[in-house]
Amino acid sequence: MNSRAALLIVLAAASVPHRAIAYPEFQAFVAKSSGRTVNCAMCHANSDGPEGTGPGQIGHLNAAELERLGRARSALQPGQAVESPILNAFGNHIIKSIGKEKFVELKVSPAHLADLLPPDSDLDHDGIPDVREYLDGTLPINHNDGNPLLLFRHNFRTNLVAIALTLAATVCGVWGLGHLLHGFATASRIKDTED
Repeated sequence: MNSRAALLIVLAAASVPHRAIAYPEFQAFVAKSSGRTVNCAMCHANSDGPEGTGPGQIGHLNAAELERLGRARSALQPGQAVESPILNAFGNHIIKSIGKEKFVELKVSPAHLADLLPPDSDLDHDGIPDVREYLDGTLPINHNDGNPLLLFRHNFRTNLVAIALTLAATVCGVWGLGHLLHGFATASRIKDTED
């Protein structure tokens, strides 16, 4: 890297404010509407949020990550390909889908975020749309976290062939074992009558 590029990175990093802007309104809405305890891990890389010195927090970022953070914070309109190092895949998905400007506007009505996110998006491929997981207070990036009934239905459909084969093998095994035991009993009776 040449000195000019290094200088640009340092200037970009210096221009990014190191204070995180938290949006607890979304967390409070999800907790109230879902009845679940929700932490910052729904949208952030660190479950304690963006402030601090741990992994995924602002105080832990290097110069390149600070530059990415600055680009993500300036993604005011939807459709921009940015990856904020303090957000997880769902948090970045929100900013890409609706833009930072609209997201900040939604602070006064966090329920409307569900109306603006793509209804068919399922980041963790668990069969539950991200919008539903947002409203349910489950993690849209954890395929083991979701409404138990919806997870069961998705897993049942996904594994239907394996379930059918296992059921058929079990039925055949029980049928075969029954016939084998019946054969042993018949052989034992024949032997008893011969003695």
